[in-house]
Amino acid sequence: MTEDKIQNLLQKADETAGRPTPVSINLSTVRHRANHKRIVSVAVPIAAAAVILTTVGLWGLTARNVKTQQQQKIVSLQDQIRQLRARADATFNLVHEALENERKQQRLDELQAQLASIPDPIEEIREQVDKTAFNLVYQADRMYRELNLKRSAIQTYKRVIELFPETQWADVARQRLLEIKNSRYKKDSKGDLLWKPQNVHSSC
Repeated sequence: MTEDKIQNLLQKADETAGRPTPVSINLSTVRHRANHKRIVSVAVPIAAAAVILTTVGLWGLTARNVKTQQQQKIVSLQDQIRQLRARADATFNLVHEALENERKQQRLDELQAQLASIPDPIEEIREQVDKTAFNLVYQADRMYRELNLKRSAIQTYKRVIELFPETQWADVARQRLLEIKNSRYKKDSKGDLLWKPQNVHSSC
């Protein structure tokens, strides 16, 4: 019963709808649309790829410019560092040279002070010569005056004249020889010589 109702409903629906309208299909239009869709489907990825490539190219160019600028900055910094290092080296050399000169001057001052504290060797030798000549004259006077060694005294006076001819004691020795020769030595009541050595050093 139910199936009969369903079939009747279907028949009525077919009668109401009528036959389907025939559809005319143009193959060229379909092909054109298909080609258009294919072109669109291909062109869109290509365009997208072109945009991506352009973006990548611009980014690469920008990156190269940034890299070049960074390299230039690095080179500039290296040049500045080299200049600063050269200035520092020059300053260090000047300071070292100044300190070395100061050290040398200080050492020179010390040596000059030491030299100034050293007695003049020529003057010291002259004093020693004067003392030696005096001692010989003094001994000769004692030999002649106290020991009665006239011959030894004469030899000693001559030795003073021979060894120290430019000293004052050589002049005294010459005077003594002349006095001995002329027998002009005089003695006082105690037998002492009237002549006493002059300029006698207290240390002698």
